[in-house]
Amino acid sequence: MTVARTARERARQEITAEILAAGRAQLRRVGPGELSLRAVARDVGMVSSAVYRYFASRDELLNALIIAAYDELGEAAEAADDAVQDRDDHVARWMATCRATREWSVAHPHDYALIYGSPVPGYAAPQDTVVPATRVIVRLVEIIVAAHAAGSTTAAAMPPASAADPSGVVADAIAFIAERSDVDLETLPELVMRTLMVWSTIFGTLSFELFGHLKGSVSDLEGYFEQTALRLAGDLGLA
Repeated sequence: MTVARTARERARQEITAEILAAGRAQLRRVGPGELSLRAVARDVGMVSSAVYRYFASRDELLNALIIAAYDELGEAAEAADDAVQDRDDHVARWMATCRATREWSVAHPHDYALIYGSPVPGYAAPQDTVVPATRVIVRLVEIIVAAHAAGSTTAAAMPPASAADPSGVVADAIAFIAERSDVDLETLPELVMRTLMVWSTIFGTLSFELFGHLKGSVSDLEGYFEQTALRLAGDLGLA
């Protein structure tokens, strides 16, 4: 019975992978708003009723595709950081992570559009997409925290004197980061504020590139991203 169950589980995994691959291909053709389980079933040679045994609705399939995209991106970013041999070279780790993020995004523009593009009408992402969605920022935070804990940072850029204390604005982020580090970030609200600014700038830059908003302004897209990432590192005091 165990052998039979294992065979069934393996077959289910294989069919699920086929459905996900077909769904991903359909995203490239028509976009997430037009994703159809019937069309996916046709592409994998199944009747539509059979597909519903694997994904009960279009939204459930979208959830799986979104999680898969976030996880692929997160794995690429984490692997790039892990490959940096000198763990005390925080700028090298930062740049490796940022480069891998861009490389994956440029290589998978439709998957990027699914997770960072316009919201899909009528779809609301469930809670189980949150952890995969934070993998890149968690890794970047780990690098920032490690650099500050090691004392290998310079003074980060400071805001104008008229800027307010951001503690209340970024309270959720402080709590989120504190759960994942030993550093008392409640005493560093400005660093947390700048980390969020950097995160949004990284993906804002990628979105501008992938959605064509840098045409006519930037002649070297890879070089522009590289220089942006380096300056953002400086804003956070990485030296």
